[in-house]
This record gives sequence, C-alpha cells and structure tokens, in this order.
Amino acid sequence: MKGDVNSRPSWFIQVIFAAITFLSYGGRVYGGITSAFIRSEWPSVDIPFDNEAFAVPKGHNAPQQVHVTQGDYDGKAVIVSWVTTDAPGLSIVHFGTSPERYTLSAEGTVTNYTFHNYKSGYIHHCLLESLKYDTKYYYKIGEGDSSREFWFQTPPKIGPDAPYKFGIIGDMGQTYNSLSTLEHYMHSGAQAVLFVGDLSYADRYQYDDVGLRWDTWGRFVEKSAAYQPWIWSAGNHEIEYMPYMGEVIPFKSYLYRYATPYLASRSSSPLWYAIRRASAHIIVLSSYSPFVKYTPQWRWLREEFKRVDREKTPWLIVLMHVPIYNSNDAHFMEGESMRSVFERWFVLNKVDVIFAGHVHAYERSYRISNIHYNVSTGDRYPVPDESAPVYITVGDGGNQEGLAGRFRDPQPDYSAFREASYGHSTLEIKNRTHALYHWNRNDDGKKVATDSFVLHNQYWATNARRRKLKKKHYLTSLVGQILAY
Repeated sequence: MKGDVNSRPSWFIQVIFAAITFLSYGGRVYGGITSAFIRSEWPSVDIPFDNEAFAVPKGHNAPQQVHVTQGDYDGKAVIVSWVTTDAPGLSIVHFGTSPERYTLSAEGTVTNYTFHNYKSGYIHHCLLESLKYDTKYYYKIGEGDSSREFWFQTPPKIGPDAPYKFGIIGDMGQTYNSLSTLEHYMHSGAQAVLFVGDLSYADRYQYDDVGLRWDTWGRFVEKSAAYQPWIWSAGNHEIEYMPYMGEVIPFKSYLYRYATPYLASRSSSPLWYAIRRASAHIIVLSSYSPFVKYTPQWRWLREEFKRVDREKTPWLIVLMHVPIYNSNDAHFMEGESMRSVFERWFVLNKVDVIFAGHVHAYERSYRISNIHYNVSTGDRYPVPDESAPVYITVGDGGNQEGLAGRFRDPQPDYSAFREASYGHSTLEIKNRTHALYHWNRNDDGKKVATDSFVLHNQYWATNARRRKLKKKHYLTSLVGQILAY
C-alpha cells in the first residue's frame, strides 16, 4: 500500500490527526466519553422509617448513630460520636488493642439541640488521642447490657510512600439507591471515606421529620462509619435555613452531629479544615461559606497551602461540594465564583485531584485550567494545563432527588468521561508517584470499574522534559509504522 499520501485510506488521515491532537494537548487525547448506559434504578424515594436499615439497637439507652472521624492533623487521634435517646448516660469511650480488653479510656462531651419542636437525643463526641499508627483499636461505648463494641484501624505513619485507599461518596441520602451505594462501597476495600457533602437530605422534610430523618441517616451509615473514619464536608442540604419553622441558623443539625478536627489545622470553623493521612494532605472547603478575598476561609486556605509538605505528603487532595467544572445542565456554572477565587492557587500548588458532589451524576475532567480568563482580552476558555488538578464530580450517592441526566451537548473538551448513574469512587495511593482511581457504578452487583485511570502525582511526577521526550519517541515510532504500512 505504498504510494502518494493522497492515496492513503481515510483511517490513515484520522490516525495522523489523532497524533497531532495527542501532541497539542500534552499527551491527552481530548474529546471525552458520554456514557449511554441507562440504569433501571429503584424509585427515588426514601426508605420507610420502619425499615431494618434504620433499626434501633436493642437495650435501654443504647448508643446509636455511631461514627468516627479523624481527630487531629496527623492521624493519631479519632473522634468517636454517638447518640443516646433516653438519658445522657456516660460520655466515656473504653478502648484498647485487644477485643474486650480495654486498657484505655477517654471522656467526651455531651450536648443536644432543638429544631422547631423536635428535640435531639444526647449527642456525644469523644476524642481518643496519642494512638499508634497502623494499629487496630477496639472500643466500647454505653453502659451495662446496652453497651456496644466496635473497632477502627489507624492509618500508617505519615510518609511519601505510605499506601492508602480512600473511598469517595457524595449526595447520599437514604433511598434504596443510597443503600446500594453504601453496600457496594463496603466491598471496595477502602479504608476511609472522603464525603463531599449532602448527607441525609433531611431538609426535604418539614417540622419534626427533619430531625427524625437525621436520626435515621445516622443509623443507616453506622455499619461503615462506626468502623472507619468518614471525612466530612458540608453541602447545600446541610444549610437548613427554614424561617417558616423559626430555624435561621445555617448548618445547625450538621454542626451538632458531625464533629471535625478543624482546630488542629488552625481553622476558625468546622466547615473548612485540613488533615494529613498516610501520604495524603486533604483540604476540605465550604462552598456555602464566604470565601472571597480577606474572608476567614480565604485567609485560612492561603496559610494552609504554605503548610503543605509534598516531601512528606505528596498527594494533595481538595474536597468541596459544588464542582468548579461541570458539563451537566444541573447546577451548571454554580462553581464559577469559587473557581475565580481559588483556581489559581490550585494550579500554583499543583493540587492532584479535586472531588466535588452537588450534581447527581458522575464526571471526570482532564487537567485543564482557566486561570487566564480575562473579560478585557477575551481569553475565556479552559486550556490544557499539566499543573492543574483533575476535577471529579461524584454527586451520585443515591438521594431522593434522582439522577441529573441532562448533559450539555456537545461534550466540552475538558470533560473526559461522564455518566448519569449512581455509584462511588476509590482512590488507591500506591506510592509517591502513582495512584489508581476507579469509579464504580451500582450495576446490580457488578464490581468492574466503569471509569478508571492511573493518577500521576503532580509533585513527584517524572521530569517534564523526559515526559516530552518519551511522547516524541512514541509518536515518531507510531508515524513511522503508519508510513511503512
């Protein structure tokens, strides 16, 4: 088939064009995938109150809604939280490294709140400090025959090659689809959850049912959250601004129930904070708190980026609720205000990946940025940027509002993969240079990752010049093979 280029078949021209595209976008072939998969989902209605998924533990004043989260900056402390309904009881956690042999104890605090006419149970938060890394701890809460026992595993010591597997869940709610997400996640082998906001969706109810739906959700996730830390961030459904009920304090239920280690990272609010875990530095932002220049969140983030040490924690991960890049009609461009304030910092600090929720679908971006946006010069489009994060939306946990199935057409160049299905993600950090990312669709027990890729660390990545040389050699070889055909 040798001869003039004009005699080449159409596929030849297409391959050459693809190679040029590959070079133009720094090795990434743009023009992403919009999955045509349609799931026969369960109805988007909440599970009834009397369902076994919300079962109240047996015994008088037995602890319920048990959950743990990281309790310090470096992973050597845990906050254990639970609720008792009949009386405050003892706010004490007995714990140790052997089952039923509790050589240590810690005393916590107890509080409660009202929401309209609803009065919460007694909410306990107890900090367990000075824990050993990479150790399994057993703990007991409650009194007498009503006491309950659980366990958790501390992370490995902070270090650049400490392996760790995170799960990522968002916009969960408490439907049968939510239950499917939770059960699929619990078979993933992940060691902690990065939760990107919108927990219970209790704000879709009125009066006493708001508080009751917080209670059911706490019992619903206990089967996972009592055994491994869920790293919390708040979404719009946590705001609960309801003047018609006399409730005008934002985030009231969430802040009473879900403690975060914000003081350990010098934050002034539980809604934004940072932790270090294994080889990851995780920054949690609040999409619904002031973040423009000179606000407390803006000042805190500026200082927190200075504390990031990529020699010790090479993986820099950011959590937020509203996605900065989104090609779904649902909540389109809502993240633009935060993008205009923080995107330059994300690129300058070489953030590896940013997880968001809010949009009830899944979407992954290429590494792109729009930091040169300028209303005067006309520069207004995102461009490939090797220093930019990958943006991933995982607002597909299963809540009663249903899926966001209307993606914008055509698919933008920055969008790599998108699908309107329920699911969860995992990020498995292997070492300082590589991590494996999977998005897993809740496909009736199917365990094969629907979308996956190898995430290369931004700080410890191969030298840029060597990467460029490898691409050049690859393309030279590819074109040579084509021409020789």
